[in-house]
Amino acid sequence: MMYVLIALLFWAGGWVLNVRLANGPRSDLLVIKVAIPAIFGLTIVVVWELMVIGFEVNPVILPAPSSVLSRLAQEGPILWADFRQTILKGALSGYIIGAVGALIVAVIADRSDFLTRGILPVGSFMAALPIVGTAPIFVKWLGSDWESKAAVVAVMVFFPILVNTVAGLKDTNGMQRDLMRTYAAGYWPTLFKLRLPSAMPFIFNGLKIGTTLALIGAIVAEFFGSPTVGMGFRISTSFGQLALDMVWAEIVVAALAGSAFYGAMTWVEKRVTFWHPSQR
Repeated sequence: MMYVLIALLFWAGGWVLNVRLANGPRSDLLVIKVAIPAIFGLTIVVVWELMVIGFEVNPVILPAPSSVLSRLAQEGPILWADFRQTILKGALSGYIIGAVGALIVAVIADRSDFLTRGILPVGSFMAALPIVGTAPIFVKWLGSDWESKAAVVAVMVFFPILVNTVAGLKDTNGMQRDLMRTYAAGYWPTLFKLRLPSAMPFIFNGLKIGTTLALIGAIVAEFFGSPTVGMGFRISTSFGQLALDMVWAEIVVAALAGSAFYGAMTWVEKRVTFWHPSQR
């Protein structure tokens, strides 16, 4: 019970500290904005550790953070190989293919109302397909290496980016388009100087959605066939061996990679759409 009491006191202390920082006179400072989530995360980790020790939780059910960190330190080369196989090869390559393809198809569909009306319902249908159904098919077609994972990711990110881009290209109003016509601007000058810049908030919304889908798609697709490397393969085999600390180590790596990927896309968005009211 002593560990449980310490955990509760630590949680209360972290809560009080964060409340004071958030409501303090310097809450707008960057260091305060970074400190608040850092303190919150640290509090969760410490409370988790103390609760596991205090209640003597079986490591098979829930390992302590210390054992997960130990596994991260010990299995660095294996985790890096898994990261490279799943994230860099499967997720990132598939994300780029799907995003570029979606942007090209959106511009083509934008020139035809018939294509726009036809693609959006198909996109909604394809986005609703379960990954557990499509992943085995791509593994059968393209083999068990990263190419099949990239294909799964490309399909998963394609339609959210496509739908958002098409919606963004339709966002300009009649007065803006009439102004471009008075300048004798054709379709392509209007597209690059008016409609694409106006669609950027929509496009980046789709790109940010795609960052999380890419990681999910690449990892889950590895459950249905992969070489003896990859985050999905390692999670599946480690769970079968009851090595839950290794499973949590892979989850930590995936979470950090996903957060970094999303944060990088948000950073690019702020610099591209600095003029938009949402960035002010």
